[in-house]
Amino acid sequence: MQTLYTITTLEAETKPGDVVKILQKHFDQTRQLFIYLVYFLSELARYAETSAHNRASKHLPTYEDLHVNTKLSGNEILLKINEDPSFREFVKKDRPELLLDKELVKRIYQDMVETKEYKAYLAKPKREKKEEREILEFILEKFMLEKENFLSHIEENFTNWDDDAEMIILLLTNYLQKPGTYNFKEMISEEKWNFAKDLLQTVREKSEHLESLVIPKLKNWDPERIALLDMILMKMGVAEFLYFETIPPKVTINEYIDLAKEYSTSQSGQFVNGILDNIHKELVQQGKMHKVDFRKA
Repeated sequence: MQTLYTITTLEAETKPGDVVKILQKHFDQTRQLFIYLVYFLSELARYAETSAHNRASKHLPTYEDLHVNTKLSGNEILLKINEDPSFREFVKKDRPELLLDKELVKRIYQDMVETKEYKAYLAKPKREKKEEREILEFILEKFMLEKENFLSHIEENFTNWDDDAEMIILLLTNYLQKPGTYNFKEMISEEKWNFAKDLLQTVREKSEHLESLVIPKLKNWDPERIALLDMILMKMGVAEFLYFETIPPKVTINEYIDLAKEYSTSQSGQFVNGILDNIHKELVQQGKMHKVDFRKA
């Protein structure tokens, strides 16, 4: 949807290869956001050592200054993540350090060390996998995702945050459960990538035919006054009806209703639902729907 909207609003004509590149760029942005969140979490942990060094370097350090607990910097989960070749490869490629706000890292760290949860973590001399993970989840939830200054920082640097946040947070939470298990080259599976690419190319290649099925159902609506996103979503839905035989029509309609509600106008969900449902019924009556049982496919 995003890629089709982008190429539709571009003034310059796009070549077939450019369209797939734009789609890939959207997926790359998702990976870059994920990498940055992990990197920021790692930098917060590293700051434990930086803070200890700064305090010990005072002109007249106190006993507390000379005995700062740096346990977080050696968090075993973060160490495993930072040793992961896949993660290291994309840190080198994406260069998240260029986006890092070091002052923000410092402020978040200073707030974090005052909490009872962090102090309880430091008080236990032994490292346990469960506690190593829980302190990272605590930092992520309470000092990153619930802090306005951090969210503003993310929104400023990642335009895809609003779209990807829910999925990325789930991925990151799962990653902390099993650090080092992701292949960042394949954050999107080959099957999903092929589906996205096929759907994109089908809507592009069959655009006129898809519109010819949508426009007669608009009744008193002027096609030129239909929200661009609504038209894109309806064309995508009809493409799935006709050319993606393992996707049940009900699934298609529900998906595009949800997308219309999320990204288009307040009436778009009901509007897209009505149009797609009418087209679906007509295609069934004409014998043009050729679906297979997706559970057996």
